Amino acid sequence: MRKVLIVSPHFPPMNAPDHQRVRMSLPHLREFGWDATVLAVRLQSIEGATADSHLAETIPADVNVVRVAALPIKITRRFGVGNLALRVLPFLWRAGNRVLATGTFDLVYFSTTQFPTMILGPVWKRRFGIPYVIDLQDPWLHYYYMETGTPPPGGKAKHGLSRRLAHLLEPRVMRNVAQVICVSPAYVEMLMRQYPCLTQSQFEVLPIGVAEEDFQILPSLAVKQTVFDPADGNLHWVYVGAAGLMMRPALRLLFSALKQARLREPEKWNHVRLHFIGTSYAPSGRGEKNVVPIAEECGVSDLIEERTDRALYFEALQVLVESDGILVIGSDSPSYSPSKLYPCMLARRPMLSILHEKSPAVQILRRCRAGEIVTFVPDKLDDKTGAKMASALDTLRRECENGIVPQIDWNHYQQFTAREMTRRQCAVFDKVSS
Repeated sequence: MRKVLIVSPHFPPMNAPDHQRVRMSLPHLREFGWDATVLAVRLQSIEGATADSHLAETIPADVNVVRVAALPIKITRRFGVGNLALRVLPFLWRAGNRVLATGTFDLVYFSTTQFPTMILGPVWKRRFGIPYVIDLQDPWLHYYYMETGTPPPGGKAKHGLSRRLAHLLEPRVMRNVAQVICVSPAYVEMLMRQYPCLTQSQFEVLPIGVAEEDFQILPSLAVKQTVFDPADGNLHWVYVGAAGLMMRPALRLLFSALKQARLREPEKWNHVRLHFIGTSYAPSGRGEKNVVPIAEECGVSDLIEERTDRALYFEALQVLVESDGILVIGSDSPSYSPSKLYPCMLARRPMLSILHEKSPAVQILRRCRAGEIVTFVPDKLDDKTGAKMASALDTLRRECENGIVPQIDWNHYQQFTAREMTRRQCAVFDKVSS
């Protein structure tokens, strides 16, 4: 049995999206020949952290989790430092040194969006001779906000500092990395342009899959969702996840079509309610609404509810399964693939997906036959696209009213389960350690 040290600063019971690949793979790693130790941050050291005890219950009891502290944010903020990765870096370094000094580890794996922690990969490789693999769930160094003019989260000053740090650290990480796992093929193309030292054979594209076990245990958890009342006579459509300014084209397309549909047939649309849940990454109570202002511009805000605070993971699943219909909203970036794509399918509700025409999620949805799909190009939202949107909206409403269960191709879907994603992940590990 080979051993891997997994660096996942956000880890259950913390309610966070970037630990999901690790959480879902832990029950399957030993089946494929790997024993894991996880290096994580204590919940109380993470600003704005929310806990979901049910998430912790899904972690196998025999997994060794080493939790570390972080520099107190009350102190570091005096010097302009609030970033968790920077506050925790010395503690991860020290704990990792202790673990790796045992000489029993074959690999280090970074799976997190706390990107600066990845600099420990080349540090530990130099000291212990152990290779490392990184998992890029989002791009680290990129130019999206500069190229599109979209205001970055946290403001230009904060984003500028993050970019400068990425310019300093990412090249050092990429020069020594053994393998890179990416959620999108677009990330592979981008990184190979930026770093000629990397080869195609060093990449594996792996979406974030779905743990079918989560849906199997959901009824036994007796989770209560508070987003809507399923028995109030309305049709409730839900979107769960972040909704930043990069989703404006898709949201305008949706809300404009909704406005026209209600003008034509108000009796069919006045009982439809759209709920957008967990739209901000900001700490609880501090998020700014990005969806409602667009709905107001389009004249349909009375049909829209937006909750910026993130729902607990299993509450979010409960929202999906109790909904009448599910919305999948994409960004104006062609590389974007929604992380909750597969749980949305497994909820077995009528679906409507609105995605950039080059999003990798488009082909996945089509091959799985997962509901209505409307594709768009951000600067070409013409009448033809609007007509497709109107038709898809009408289809979704009829399916919801008639209780239609989508006929998803579950054979094709199997390649995105947690077990299959873990098998492919371990194949990457095997390649590095052989």
